[in-house]
Parts: sequence; C-alpha cells; structure tokens
Amino acid sequence: MTTVVPTLKKSELVYPSADGEPVAETYDHVYAILTTLSVLKQYLADRRATVLGNQFLYYAQGFPKVRVAPDVMVIFDVEPGGRDNYKIWEEGQVPKVIFEMTSLSTQSEDKVIKKDLYERLEVQEYWLFDPKGEWIPEKLRGYRLGVEGYQVITDSRCQVLQLRLEIEGKLIGFYREDKVEKLLTSDELTSALKAERQRAEAERQHAEVESQRAQSESQRAAELESLLARYREQFGKLP
Repeated sequence: MTTVVPTLKKSELVYPSADGEPVAETYDHVYAILTTLSVLKQYLADRRATVLGNQFLYYAQGFPKVRVAPDVMVIFDVEPGGRDNYKIWEEGQVPKVIFEMTSLSTQSEDKVIKKDLYERLEVQEYWLFDPKGEWIPEKLRGYRLGVEGYQVITDSRCQVLQLRLEIEGKLIGFYREDKVEKLLTSDELTSALKAERQRAEAERQHAEVESQRAQSESQRAAELESLLARYREQFGKLP
C-alpha cells in the first residue's frame, strides 16, 4: 500500500507570529527595545509608516522557516499600525532601518549573520546597540548601505529618520536634526508633564495670592475713601 503525503499549497502555509522564545535576555535589553519602539512610534505617528518590535520578518515567500525577528524595524510607505508579523512580498516594502540590541551571546549572529542578511535585503541602515557595553566599546555602531554594501556610520546620524543618535546610559537618545530637540521617552514625558503641572499649580497659587493682595488693597482704599467722606461731613472741606 502506497502512502501519499499531502503537500500544502502556498495559500495554506502558516507563518507563525511567535516561537516561544523570550523577547530579550536581560531587563536592559528589553527596556532598550521597548523605549526605542515607543519613541520612534511617536516620532512617526503622522507618517505613512510602521514601527515593529521583535516580530517575525518573513522575506522568502513559501518558506515559513526562513525568517528573522529584528528587535526594532521601521518600514515606510505602508499602512500604519501593528502587525502580528511582516511579510515583505505582501507589503511591498523592505524595512528602511533596523535596530538590534546586541549582547556578548548574540554578537556573532548580530554582526555577521544578520548584518549580511540585512545587507542583501537592502535595509538602508542597520544599528547595533550594546546597552551593557559587552563587546561594542562605544555601545552604538551603525552601518549604512552604499554601492559596495554596508559602510560604518561615523557621524551617529540616522539619515533615513533624520535623527541624531546619542548614548544616554543604557538607552539610545534620539534628537531632531532640524530643531536639536530630543524625542522624549515615556519616563521623560511623565517627568515633563509632572513638572509642567507643578509649574502651573505654582502659577495658580501665585495668581491667587496676587488676587487676594489686590482685593485687600482695593478694600483698604475703599475704607480710606469712606473714612475721608465721613471726615468731610463732620469737618467740612480739608484745608
């Protein structure tokens, strides 16, 4: 008896959105991923673009096991919003910028395997961030696609995003090139909002004190005018 093994059609192929592996190996890496993701999502909120974090990037149609999961990737000219995974052949766009939060244990994969893959996919910029400084002394290293492949970025500028990148402890700081203005993290936004509320409350209290002082002065002037009127009634005009 001959056993027939059914073959799946392309439409029946399943492209998983998770593999059960942790997002990152340490808190510092998770925090760097989530912070970068939220800052860039806010920055590109009014653009036709999406920012995805630690989600499968499928680049070979018909081969669900051929995939990679960039820590943070930015794709332009696609519908905004999240996705469970990203298939290049469906969306029609390759990520323009990819950030990998690297470590000593992922060093080889990040600087060789993923770098070569992203170069072949023609990802315009590839940034490696080592929050613990385990193998990148400067913590941040970028590559920009040129005619001869990836070249090391020497000016810490992300040309695609038009942002300047700076190391701030265990996070990447993002600054607008046009306004030299920092893109605030959620923690910084919370602190700024708290400070603004405190300033507004201080101004309100100051205004209230000034109002009370003005009211007191007005009342005192009215009392003096009343006293002067009574004096004139009793003694006539003043000399």
